[in-house]
Amino acid sequence: MDSTVSLPDQPTRSTTVTLVESSSNPSGVQLVSTYQTHRAGDPMDLVMLAQQVQKGDEFVRANACNKLTVIADQIRYLQEQARKVLEDAKNDADLHHAACNVVKKPGNIYYLYLRESGQRYFSILSPKEWGSSCPHKFLGGYKLQYDMSWTPLDEVEKRDSEIHIMEKLLNQQTALPPPTEPNFEGLLK
Repeated sequence: MDSTVSLPDQPTRSTTVTLVESSSNPSGVQLVSTYQTHRAGDPMDLVMLAQQVQKGDEFVRANACNKLTVIADQIRYLQEQARKVLEDAKNDADLHHAACNVVKKPGNIYYLYLRESGQRYFSILSPKEWGSSCPHKFLGGYKLQYDMSWTPLDEVEKRDSEIHIMEKLLNQQTALPPPTEPNFEGLLK
C-alpha cells in the first residue's frame, strides 16, 4: 500500500512511502490486535517514514556518487599509465634506431652521442673514457634491459632493485599455497 506524503520542510516536494499490506488473519491466525493496527495514529509517523525514505535515497545516491568518483580516478590513473607506456615505447623505439656498430646485448650500458651531421649513435665508451678528446656531443647513457627496453643511467639502480624484488617474488611463488580467501598480509608492512 503506497501513501504519498508532503514533507513539512519541503512542501512542494512529495515522497511516496510504501507500507506493508495488512492482514488481520495471516495464515488464519490473528497475530496482533486489529484495533492497534487500524486505529488512527500520530500523523507525524507517516511524515517520519517519508523522511526516512528520502534520507535513504540521498544516502544511496551519495554512495553511488562516491563509488563513481573512485572509478573516475582509476580511469584517469589508467589513462596516465597508458600515456606513459606509449611514451616509453616511442623512446625505446627511437633508441633502437640509433646507429650502432656493435651488437647490443641486454644487461650492458651504451652511451648515446650526436654527430655534427645530426646522426645519433651508440658507443660502448663513456664520456669519462673519451676524456677531453670526446669527438661528439654526449646525449646520455642507457642500459639495455632484457625486455629490450632502455633505462637511463640515472634510473638504473632503481630499476635494478625493482627487477630484483620481482625476481624474488617469482622465485618464492612456487612455495606459496594457493589462495583461498583475500590475503592482505605483507601489504601493510
